[in-house]
Formats: sequence, structure tokens, C-alpha cells
Amino acid sequence: MGETTVTTLEGRQAPTASPIAGEEDDRNGRNLLRRLRTPRRPRLWFEILLIAVSYWTYSLIRNAVPEQKAQALRNADWIWRVEQDLGIAVERGVNHAVDSVTWLIVGMNYYYATLHFVVTLGVLVWLFRCHPGRYAATRLVLFATTAVALVGYYLYPLAPPRLMNGTTFIDTVLVHHTWGSMASGDLKNMSNQYAAMPSMHIGWSLWCGLTIFALASVPWAKVLGLLYPATTLVVIVATANHFWLDAVGGLLCLAFGLTVTRLWYGALPHGLPREVDTLPLKV
Repeated sequence: MGETTVTTLEGRQAPTASPIAGEEDDRNGRNLLRRLRTPRRPRLWFEILLIAVSYWTYSLIRNAVPEQKAQALRNADWIWRVEQDLGIAVERGVNHAVDSVTWLIVGMNYYYATLHFVVTLGVLVWLFRCHPGRYAATRLVLFATTAVALVGYYLYPLAPPRLMNGTTFIDTVLVHHTWGSMASGDLKNMSNQYAAMPSMHIGWSLWCGLTIFALASVPWAKVLGLLYPATTLVVIVATANHFWLDAVGGLLCLAFGLTVTRLWYGALPHGLPREVDTLPLKV
């Protein structure tokens, strides 16, 4: 059953696929795709393992990108000249002004070294607990944003302002002997120093901030969500770890992540139901 026959020119009969069988295969394929695209309740052990493996892979690939020092310095010089020609080269002024206030720059150094991870993980935990129906989609935004950033590191090596030649940018971690930065001091050999474009401090902080703004239920949390990436932009410039144009690169990476998620789920994360059980099943 399930097959029909046709007579060939030689008079022999050959089986052909039944139209019913073909329709059934198509239906099964659609059902499989629907199941893959339908968010399910996240499992804690799986999410911990996935995030740990993903970050380890990201760090491995980022640090495996060849440190093209000469090209990275040329690219930094080019960006600095373009900003100066356009009258938007504010990074050195911000760097020097903030460095003159010791308590402020020390706080920014610790901010740069820690909140990048702490806030991102905190938002993931909040989503896991309070928005399970939106968790997978929002996580996909973060993963796609981070993945495309790796392409930028490979195609456009860029030195941070603090490593440029012939400028007076201050490496605030070295000057104030603060702990924790993978970009300076004894830990600098563990991190690719010439992968400044795009800035994932901005990519991740924008992901956090927009997620909080879209999903938080109280106004003050929404305001904090918007302030977080804005403050991060000031920090990455004041500590001379990025040009502000690196932040534009981070924004573009986030736009890519949002686009991928929109195409996969048919909606942005905030447009999905909060609870998994209420998600509609489309046939």
C-alpha cells in the first residue's frame, strides 16, 4: 500500500510514490519545524551547560583569531583620523577627564571588568524564572549577536585606543592598578588585545537593557534598563578600551541577532507569550 505503478516504454511496471505518502512527508516536515520553533520550558541543567559551553567556545574562537597587530594599529589610526575629520573624536577628552577623578575611574575599571558578565547572567536567570515562554527566543538573540561578532574580530582587527602608538590615551587599569581586566596587566596575554570591533560590552549591555525595558513591569526597572547600555558606553570610552564607533558595531551585531530571532520564531521575544503553556500551536 502507499504506492502506485506506471508502465514504462518496455512494458514493465515501476512503483511511484503515492501522493498521499508525499503529503504525509510534507506534513511531518512541517510538524518537526513547528516543534523546533515552539519554545519549551527551559531545563536548568541544560541551560547551565549550554551557556558555559557557548561562552567557552566564544572565548576560544575570539582568542584564536590571529593578533594582527600591525593591521589592528593601522585600523585604529584610520578610525581616529576619520573621527577627528568629522569632529567627533571625543574619546581622549573623556578618558583624561574621568581619569582625573580617582574614585570614579577606579569604579569604572571594576564596572568594565565585572558587570559585563554579572548583569548578562542576571538577566538570563530572570528570564528563566519569570518569562519561560520568551527565554529561548531572547537567548537566541544573545547567541546570534555574539556569533556574528566573531566574524568582525576576524575581518577587522582593531587596537583599542589605549594601545595606539603616538597618542596620549591612558590605560586606566595599569595606572590605577585595579583588578580584573582581561585587557591589561598580567591577564592581557589570555585575551586577544586586537579584537575591539565590535564591542560586545555594548552588544551585551544593549541586549540586557532592551530586554529589561521590553519585559519589566515597573517603570523604574525600565529606566534602569535604558541607563545600563548608556552608562556602559561612557565606561568603555573613559577606560580607553574602545572607540565609540566600536559601540556602533555592537549595535549592528544586536540588530543581526534580533533579525535571526524574528525570522525563526516569527516574532521578537517580547511578542511571544510569557508562559510556555499558552503558546499557540500552528498546524
